[in-house]
Amino acid sequence: MGTVINFEDRALASLRARVAAAEEANQDLIAFARGHSGAVASIHTAVLAAIESEGLDHLLHVVTQEWPQMLGLDAVAVALFAGEMGVRADASGLQFVDPRLIERSVCDFQGVLLRGVERGHPLFGPACELIRAEALIRLTSEPPLPSGLLALGQRNPQSFDTRHGSELLVFLGRVLTRCMGRWLIP
Repeated sequence: MGTVINFEDRALASLRARVAAAEEANQDLIAFARGHSGAVASIHTAVLAAIESEGLDHLLHVVTQEWPQMLGLDAVAVALFAGEMGVRADASGLQFVDPRLIERSVCDFQGVLLRGVERGHPLFGPACELIRAEALIRLTSEPPLPSGLLALGQRNPQSFDTRHGSELLVFLGRVLTRCMGRWLIP
């Protein structure tokens, strides 16, 4: 007579492992959705603050002074160039810079560049020593409007791997470009 093989224990163990893996994937998906929702909400808040600015000086104040808190960042800098003039603005104010520095910074990418760094981009100014993760967003305008770079930085290293985050940052850069254009062209 033959031996009866009990498949129930093995099948039950396999089923439990698959349920556990599905539950873990579900929790990861929920965490991502919550994080993405928070990112969208903070970008919306930042965009509304920029739109409500009452002039170019106020816009630069909003971007460099208020956006860091709104977006959960440690540093925000804006660098613009037009012709032979280059300027950068950060929490410490507005400074003139060599426009070639800004041009070189934006020539290697389109849209947004997300990266971990040992030291932040020089356009962060004094804060560059503290920056370990940065998002560089290209600001593109037609002359006579300036083009440039929006630099977002944080002290904590971070891995960047989300296409949706890049799209949100490109949108933020486009809104900033449009708002600056509103105040630079009468």
